[in-house]
Amino acid sequence: MPRINGNEIRPGNVLEHNGGLWAAVKVDHVKPGKGGAFAQVEMKNLRNGSKLNERFRSADKVERVRLEQKDQQFLYENDGMLVFMDMETYDQYEIPADILGERRPFLQDGMMVVVEYYEEEALNATVPQKVKCRIVETEPVVKGQTAANSFKPAILDNGVKVMVPPFVGQDEDIIVNTESMEYSERA
Repeated sequence: MPRINGNEIRPGNVLEHNGGLWAAVKVDHVKPGKGGAFAQVEMKNLRNGSKLNERFRSADKVERVRLEQKDQQFLYENDGMLVFMDMETYDQYEIPADILGERRPFLQDGMMVVVEYYEEEALNATVPQKVKCRIVETEPVVKGQTAANSFKPAILDNGVKVMVPPFVGQDEDIIVNTESMEYSERA
């Protein structure tokens, strides 16, 4: 694995530190008036989700880890495990359902997901940025009401609550941005 200097750490880098795998979430480069410059790095453990703030001087060496990204198709869920199929080898993999976090409800049958692996261990999974969902419950459409900054609550077919414009009605399909968990457009 490549070793990098402490001042080369960037947000999104995955580092091996204190025996664990950490993702750099936030990096601040500090140049105090007295003493040498350092990078103040906020890191998140990829295995258990704990957070850590650490200082790295430019002379400090850290191991940078490259995760292998694989496109995999979601097949089904079995006892809290999600079953995915690798599209190149057609091998099936079981991954814990909590790896998706709050984006788990947006996972649909046959959906292509990017799974990041470190050696044989799945550390992260990403659903597509935009997902089509159906509104199962919302207030009725009011004629003449403008869309200017007035949103109403809606419940989607996967149980997630989002705010939608007033012109969107029940049983309509919409596109939801899975990163911001917000209404994007009509489908």
